[in-house]
Amino acid sequence: MKQDSRLSATLHVLLHMADRGAPMTSEELAACLGTNPVVIRRTMAGLRETGLVRSEKGHGGGWTLARALDAITLGDVHRALGEPALIALGHRSENPQCLVEQAVNAALGGAFAEAEALLAGHFDRVRLSDLAADFSRRFDERRQIHAKHGQAL
Repeated sequence: MKQDSRLSATLHVLLHMADRGAPMTSEELAACLGTNPVVIRRTMAGLRETGLVRSEKGHGGGWTLARALDAITLGDVHRALGEPALIALGHRSENPQCLVEQAVNAALGGAFAEAEALLAGHFDRVRLSDLAADFSRRFDERRQIHAKHGQAL
């Protein structure tokens, strides 16, 4: 089953934008992900509609964050992407006639709902500033290791 990586990719792009601190073009963002700029424009348009990013045209233009990182949660980004399914598992048939399959669906459906609620709650507690802080910590650790061995980053 194919995984939906839009949330992960979008978070990646947003953190690059925050790190840059200046407008980034769709081409630059696409290079960060190894994808086509059209994919970036389509995704960013949805984020613009929900007020997470803004765009400026012309020389020196590009995409920028519309809010501070501590004012954006993973849940905000997930909702801006149209709330893609959080769990890739599902029922074989949504409205089965078979009583066995009805029992299976009832058991699985409750578990799926609990898992999605737990994950959605977690997403609403994690801010992009938390991810940026984790990135900064990892970058500093790598810089220290490289400096210790006399290597450039």
